[in-house]
Amino acid sequence: MKELKKYLPPIIMLLVFETVAVTLWLTKHNLFYLFNFTYIGLSVSVGVFLFIKKYKYARRITQLLVGLYMLVYLGIISNENMQIEGFWYYLFTGVFEAATIHYAVAKIFGPILFGRGWCGYACWTAMVLDFLPYKVPEKPRKKLGWIRYLTFTASVVFVGALFLAKVGNIERIMFWAFIIGNILYYAVGIMLAFAFKDNRAFCKYICPITVFLKPMSYFALIRIKCDKEKCISCGKCKRVCPMNVDMTDNSRKRENGTECILCMECVKNCPKDAL
Repeated sequence: MKELKKYLPPIIMLLVFETVAVTLWLTKHNLFYLFNFTYIGLSVSVGVFLFIKKYKYARRITQLLVGLYMLVYLGIISNENMQIEGFWYYLFTGVFEAATIHYAVAKIFGPILFGRGWCGYACWTAMVLDFLPYKVPEKPRKKLGWIRYLTFTASVVFVGALFLAKVGNIERIMFWAFIIGNILYYAVGIMLAFAFKDNRAFCKYICPITVFLKPMSYFALIRIKCDKEKCISCGKCKRVCPMNVDMTDNSRKRENGTECILCMECVKNCPKDAL
């Protein structure tokens, strides 16, 4: 029974995604949604299972499975803009498909359950940035988070201008916006990583998706907590956290609390298993 309880997290995660998969399949009458969310659920569950088995690269495997699927198959092969511009495009056209469903599940309502898990396990931008050398920030966090609101606003203005100008063939423009946008994201992300000696600098200061993720993550049900009786205040969890979160504080108002990406680096490195 104890052994089974240990594996409840990946089982629950798979059931959640499978519920979404079946619900969308039956309501949208499209078999693709059954495949899509089943695949993502399996990929996430495999990562959680491997983490429980203490496999070093558990999270990276999930990142690659989900990130490459969304970037290459959904984005490039299927011509779906899964970036924020695609979300605004489908939202403005009043269509609950593709990017709008993706955002609803992963970035708007999903974070109430799993917080910023998207950033840690599925984002195809972070998938590449996490392979850079600065996995642990070497410099203090800068107060540049306001830039994300500019990129967020720019994405709305860009798509809104296309509709107001009644530009033709917007779907094709959305595809190229996805390609060019990703190139820019990778370029800026890599430059910031080396400039700030921090792989996650792009996530902290530039990424417009965090405007959705941060407020919803405040209420996340799945979150890392600290056992105060075991904690010896060694500070190791703070030093290894790529997002500068104070994991020793169990309050939802803890420092950078809505930045936690559930990467589990703090859990793996805690000498007393207090997290």
